[in-house]
Amino acid sequence: MRVLPSERASEGNRAVHYGDTMRVMLESKAWIALSVLFVLTLGSTCAGKPPITAGETSAVMKDLDPYLIDALYGSDRDGQTGRFGEEGAMVDLLTEPAFVALVEQHNLKLFNGPMIGDIRPTSAKFWIRTAGEADVQIQIGDMTSNQVTTSPSGDYTAVMTVDGLEPFTAYTYTVMIDGEKVERESFTFKTAPAAGQRVSFDVAFGSGARYVPSNEYAWRNMAESNPLAYLGLGDNVYIDVMNRRGAQRLFYYRRGLSPAWSELTSSVAIYAVWDDHDMAIDDSAGGAGLDAPWKVPNWTVFRQNWNNPYYGGGDKVPGTWHSFSLGDVEFFMTDGRFYREKKDRTMLGPDQKKWLLKALAESKAKFKVLASGTMWSDGADKDGKDSWAGRWARGERNEIFDWINQKKINGVILISGDRHRSDIWKVDRPAGYPLYEFVSAKVTNEHTHQTFPNAIWSYNEGNFWGQLSFNLQLSDPVMTFRCVDISGKVVKEYPLKLSELSHR
Repeated sequence: MRVLPSERASEGNRAVHYGDTMRVMLESKAWIALSVLFVLTLGSTCAGKPPITAGETSAVMKDLDPYLIDALYGSDRDGQTGRFGEEGAMVDLLTEPAFVALVEQHNLKLFNGPMIGDIRPTSAKFWIRTAGEADVQIQIGDMTSNQVTTSPSGDYTAVMTVDGLEPFTAYTYTVMIDGEKVERESFTFKTAPAAGQRVSFDVAFGSGARYVPSNEYAWRNMAESNPLAYLGLGDNVYIDVMNRRGAQRLFYYRRGLSPAWSELTSSVAIYAVWDDHDMAIDDSAGGAGLDAPWKVPNWTVFRQNWNNPYYGGGDKVPGTWHSFSLGDVEFFMTDGRFYREKKDRTMLGPDQKKWLLKALAESKAKFKVLASGTMWSDGADKDGKDSWAGRWARGERNEIFDWINQKKINGVILISGDRHRSDIWKVDRPAGYPLYEFVSAKVTNEHTHQTFPNAIWSYNEGNFWGQLSFNLQLSDPVMTFRCVDISGKVVKEYPLKLSELSHR
């Protein structure tokens, strides 16, 4: 590696008061056209959720975390006083001898990662961040990835691909940094099954994943349950600072330094979209177009810190939506924030909606998992104020549901996050099979939302994640939803046969 020269806060209180005020205003016709401006002008000074540090046990984090917070977030609770200004980054940290000394003390040649992503039957991608410019490469036996040199322009991140792998096969790998090997017990993963391959596998999902030191062990237990992938449905790191990329990077750096998170990402394929707390602030909407000055810069930070197959429509139509397949299961990860515009009655924006409808109709998968950062079902959220059940969003939601009926699309399952609990909902449809929604949104968060008696099942005790178990070996394949608590104990199981999700 080449190194360049050189209080704990309640999750609910102020954000709830601000969020309630904002929602009332957005429901009024007089204010609806000004909603995005309101977010832009008042956001980061009204909804800050400062980093939680109490209960930290990691030796690396005990040393690095206070330094990073002071440098990139600052001393105020809204993240406005980091000493490198709005665009603070690793390149600035590396100008300070004290930071370089900490990197050397803890041997952080590999600063964040690796993060497995975009697994396919014969390939996989690997993301890493180095603390300074470095030549990086992945080795799997005799196979090697492309070599990449990390640089300030990408915040010292690299994504490398290894090809020539076998479907649904476990591999061990090594990270090479400037010719030196980095090896850990967790550096193992499994490729995706091929289409038509009769196999069984699990996929974990969740949101509500603020960095809470005492709850970080959730990621280690999740990794030990051996899912093939983890789907982050937004609120993945809880930033709530929309106008300072330095503060945003802080939350990614510190999560990436979490030993438990590293165990998960180095062995399980990660796919992520953002929701309000990662894109901007509580209950925020990006609005139409890209005129808002924070939109593209915030998207750039997101893109630098994940390992998705792609990011919306790329530079021309940026976003976080994407899709991918694991054998006979296809996942559609939607972005309901970046182009959300209430006056236009859209959650997705026109380009993403066109992509989604086309991709759903063309999918050959047995199961199609339609993922959203916010809830789909009526009654699942505070009267639909921030979900697909809102008066402004129902039309677009119903258009998607009607499309499923019109095109006879079988095997659709809904998953979502946002509310800090776990639910099962059933959406009866007049002209097709019922759609089932599974909510899971409290992986590490402290704050809890109330349960709903009108759901099939609703649960909010402790912390948990969702798990979808697919058995494709049966003549009538089965998906079983499981709510798994932070210790790894299964709290609830709910199986669905493919034949129950089919047009007859």
